[in-house]
Amino acid sequence: MKLIYGVKDKPKFGQMIIFAIQQLLAIMTATLVVPVIIGNGMSPAAALVGAGVGTLFYVICTKAKSPVFLGSSFAFINSMFAAFAGGVSMSLGYLGLIIGALFAGLIYVIIAIIVKFAGVNWINKLMPAAVIGPTVAIIGLSLAGNAIGDLTKGSIPGVEASPIIAVICGLTTLFITIACSVYGKKYGKLIPFIFGILGGYALALVYTLIGNATGIDSIKILNLEPIKALFADGITIKTFFSVPDFTFLTAIKGVGELNGAYIGTIAVAYIPVAFVVFAEHIADHKNISSIIEEDLLVEPGLHRTLLGDGIGSFLGSIFGGCPNTTYGESVGCVAITKNASVYTIITAAIMAIGIAFISPFIAFVNSIPSCVMGGVCMALYGFIAVSGLKMVQNVNLNLNKNLFVVSSILIAGIGGLTLNFGQITITSVACALILGIMVNVIVSKASDEE
Repeated sequence: MKLIYGVKDKPKFGQMIIFAIQQLLAIMTATLVVPVIIGNGMSPAAALVGAGVGTLFYVICTKAKSPVFLGSSFAFINSMFAAFAGGVSMSLGYLGLIIGALFAGLIYVIIAIIVKFAGVNWINKLMPAAVIGPTVAIIGLSLAGNAIGDLTKGSIPGVEASPIIAVICGLTTLFITIACSVYGKKYGKLIPFIFGILGGYALALVYTLIGNATGIDSIKILNLEPIKALFADGITIKTFFSVPDFTFLTAIKGVGELNGAYIGTIAVAYIPVAFVVFAEHIADHKNISSIIEEDLLVEPGLHRTLLGDGIGSFLGSIFGGCPNTTYGESVGCVAITKNASVYTIITAAIMAIGIAFISPFIAFVNSIPSCVMGGVCMALYGFIAVSGLKMVQNVNLNLNKNLFVVSSILIAGIGGLTLNFGQITITSVACALILGIMVNVIVSKASDEE
């Protein structure tokens, strides 16, 4: 893939700001929705700060060689619920979130130390292109249901929008994104998602205003309440600026309630998931490597990416309660725009921290309809899937041994194979990868000639 901006390239200041906003829009919805799912008063804006801080540490740790943004991890959702199980106080629950992320981060650090001394050749043998390629494809395909589900929905609570109108808004977003990326010049080609989101948002706003004027609920797509809330008490300082409720401020109050049994519960909930996310970490970084055509597992090294991800995740939880992970949406954004500049990621991280204090921007993001983001994610997730399939191009599928590896991963992943052990869930991506590794080990001694 020929990049317009390489990892070390530095776009002009004005361009970089716009590129960074595009990265933010690509990752923001997923980052903000995790604390909403968990509830218990968790602040989406604080999670955004945590994502920004975690990303900056990741960039430093990887020597600014990996252009990807870290956001709230969905893999730890059940673990986060465990922190509040049993009727514990909110302060102890918040403390549990931080302790859990610390446990997960320590697992990453331990693995990083092992990798530092053992190298990565064993990983390349255990997970060749026949394993990693279809696994990366599954990362995108496993999210397809989320994209299509969002594509058919509006965003007003209690109002069932017409699926047809929602799809029209979502596909408008997708078509504008495609047109800008394929036919656009300069900014159109580099920031297609911004144009796509704004176009879809504008159409959703028109439908919603018509629906409000005529009383037709089915064409009301856009939830304007987050924007109206800015002026609920008139124009005050909170209309423009507000300080997020950081996790550590509440967690401090729970120190006196901490006990060994609770720590044990948190450890059991978080540590196994860390090993699952480790498998996805490798797949993500193989994907990024294929896009920038530099093997990140070799330079800066898997030990550095693990440290950056693990400690960055812990730092993210201190501020927002949510462990972080490298985001497929961010990788997809790099692939589609061909902008791999790490300066864009740094700027996006700094902006994420700053924007979390800007009430109107957070309100705007919260008001973006599900169908509009669904249209964007069709492109983002699709590119992740395609980038994985491209890795398989050089795999000889005329050999049964490779065919069995690839097919087992695809079927397990697309079929949605998951395993549950109490509150611990091994995701379909992780199950597919583990199965692929097992099959690869079984057939690895087979001849390359059939």
